[in-house]
Amino acid sequence: MRFVAAAIDFDGTLAMDGKVAPSTLAAVEQLLSSGRKFIIVTGRLLQELLDLFPQAVLCSRIVAENGALLYHPATREQRLLGGAVPGPLVEVLRRKDIPFQQGEAILATVRPHEVAALETIRDLGLAHHVVFNRGSVMILPPGVTKASGLQAALDDLQLSAHNVVGIGDSENDHALLQAAELAVAVSGAVPTLREAADVVTPEDNGRGTAWFFSALVG
Repeated sequence: MRFVAAAIDFDGTLAMDGKVAPSTLAAVEQLLSSGRKFIIVTGRLLQELLDLFPQAVLCSRIVAENGALLYHPATREQRLLGGAVPGPLVEVLRRKDIPFQQGEAILATVRPHEVAALETIRDLGLAHHVVFNRGSVMILPPGVTKASGLQAALDDLQLSAHNVVGIGDSENDHALLQAAELAVAVSGAVPTLREAADVVTPEDNGRGTAWFFSALVG
């Protein structure tokens, strides 16, 4: 069995509007029954994901905060993979009235606040970087991407990226797909991701993921 694990984005890839369809969940269970592992790699905060996806225990690992947090659902152990959010960054964004969600390592806002976010990072002399996810804007510690988070998960599981399929739909999934041996984009993915993918599914969202899992398992 060449591909022993699937690393998949949540929003727009596994779920639609934060919900995983029963047919998609059945495809995940089919994947697991084949002996393969299931890893979610998401930009969401961990608790937010767990609230939306109570079946998270099906995952071998969850990479949250766009690569900054690794979670083991079976043991509930979590490990920070990037530096904590700098206090001065939070203070300045608040003074500028920029709306944001704060995680352990990530600050998430929305367009068009990326300009103010980048200016703040520059003015504070930070090495943080900005990643886009359609209308969302994520401020991340240096070196943290979905690829770095996936690698931490694979190290934990003693797996090679050469045996992993990556599935995504948005700009922040480029790193995920580049890190996997086989890159899959759902049909509604941003054009640049579809162009970079090895496989583009005929369906969007969880339907596309279910289609691919069925094809993979055979």
